[in-house]
Amino acid sequence: MMGNTDKYEMLKLESQLCFPLYVVSKEIVRKYKPFLNEVDLTYTQYITMMVLWEENEILVKHLGEKLFLDSGTLTPVLNGLEKKGYAARRRSETDKRDVYVVITEKGRSLRDKAVEIPSKMGECVPIDQEKAMVLYQILHEMMEKF
Repeated sequence: MMGNTDKYEMLKLESQLCFPLYVVSKEIVRKYKPFLNEVDLTYTQYITMMVLWEENEILVKHLGEKLFLDSGTLTPVLNGLEKKGYAARRRSETDKRDVYVVITEKGRSLRDKAVEIPSKMGECVPIDQEKAMVLYQILHEMMEKF
């Protein structure tokens, strides 16, 4: 009987790496909510806008890759951003299969309203700067392998 307890050790919640990642991710997104409500964005719309503020235009396929989102998740996000007037989609003139997402002037001006969100979030996350950088490096290293 003693030998059997070891084989179930990995089934304990406290043994899982994925569980604390899930909880922390969920809680951080929850803390974003009041700040994102001020600019009328969901978290997924916000990260999409972050890419558009940087790129101005990007192939939908590349946007999905960059955000780790499939088209079934990305399409409603883009529909919402288009409805709000922050982004538009357009087909490539050289290859009609390629669709670009383009930031609009209204989307560009939203950047000024959102500029304080990262520092406000920094105050909400209970971790010092040094540990945050280590965590950032570890998580990005993992993301690169997916």
